[in-house]
Amino acid sequence: MTNGAGYTDRAGFKSWYVVIICMLAYIFSFIDRQILALMIDPIERDLQISDTQFGLLHGLAFAIFYATMGIPLASLSDRVSRPAVISAGIAIWSAATVLSGFTRSFAQLFVARIFVGAGEAALSPATYSLISDLFPREKLGRAVAVYSMGSFLGVGLAFLAGGAVSALVGESGSFSMLGMEMRAWQAVFVIVGAPGFLLALVMIATVRDPGRSGARSEVLPISEVLRHMARERAIYIPHITGFTFAAAALFAVLGWAPAVLIRGFDLGPAQAGVWLGGLALTAGVGGVVFSGWAVDALTRAGMAASPFVTGMIGAVGTLLFAAALPFAETLYACLTIMAGLLFFASFPMPPSTAVMQIAAPPAMRSRVSALFLCSNSLIGSTLGALLVGVFNDTLFGGAGVALSLGLVAGGAAMLSAIILAFGCRPFARSFA
Repeated sequence: MTNGAGYTDRAGFKSWYVVIICMLAYIFSFIDRQILALMIDPIERDLQISDTQFGLLHGLAFAIFYATMGIPLASLSDRVSRPAVISAGIAIWSAATVLSGFTRSFAQLFVARIFVGAGEAALSPATYSLISDLFPREKLGRAVAVYSMGSFLGVGLAFLAGGAVSALVGESGSFSMLGMEMRAWQAVFVIVGAPGFLLALVMIATVRDPGRSGARSEVLPISEVLRHMARERAIYIPHITGFTFAAAALFAVLGWAPAVLIRGFDLGPAQAGVWLGGLALTAGVGGVVFSGWAVDALTRAGMAASPFVTGMIGAVGTLLFAAALPFAETLYACLTIMAGLLFFASFPMPPSTAVMQIAAPPAMRSRVSALFLCSNSLIGSTLGALLVGVFNDTLFGGAGVALSLGLVAGGAAMLSAIILAFGCRPFARSFA
């Protein structure tokens, strides 16, 4: 087990430095994950694929290894240096993103996306575990919120970078890179994936594992982790299920928002990237920050179930804006609704993480986080992106993407709010 002797900076500069570096890694991960959505039309055209297949690329391909590799990687994170695990993950997903730019078929891009997910599976369980050892409970919400900001900073930068490259080369243009003739969307993958290698070096060179507070010297077996979760099932079942539906709503929005603007309002990828990039950087980041602040504020006010309550608020807000999306008749009305969707859909990130770090013993936090992320990815991410594509292909012929997105995101958010309500009393009773 990593020895944290001498690491005395409890929530000081060193602690916040770790959070900032991990947030940068989260930014890079979401850029590499999200860039696909902006390129939907040229990718579908060049690879001759349907909306359903695109939904598989955006959801299932990424989730397969992200979900299944998360648990063994989390076990590794409970044994060895967590910064080393994170650094290796960054290098793997960056290489897979670069390789995505050299794919020539649906199958090749599907495999590349699988390895993007495999690399990113190393990041969040190890980071959540690190943060819980660096910050006291009353500051945990803010620390997680700062880390979680990286998701929407990454989404925003992905849209802006993808739009900029698309504008530079042209949506259907091509040019030579590394001795190969490449389309615009292929060049985007290469350009956004390459900087990750530098961040991997910074992580391993500058971040030291602080050790695990309260952990036993031996690592607990996975069977004991599962027994703990079974004992506390009144907390974990609504937590995992409720936030998984919240994830389905969020990933449906992130995966199909560009298509809503491109198909519904005749925008090109460059214009859609500018609008959505700006919304992600303001509304999305704002929602994460406000959510983390709300968890801490409600905790200080004596509300022991503050993470569940905050998640419910986000779910209700997501439901309301998702229901309004199909009725947006102008671009500016649609953008206003998208801002509300991104703001409230981002709420679950800090509270879902806070529940795990409070409820799980230190020696098993990484694996509890991995099991949660397994459900979020394999079910939430996959279904959210896939169902919108299926509805487009089978019900609305691709023309009703706003209606498909509203139905999927709104339905998932409604289920999330209902299920999370069942976790409030058990969590408050056990951890007040």
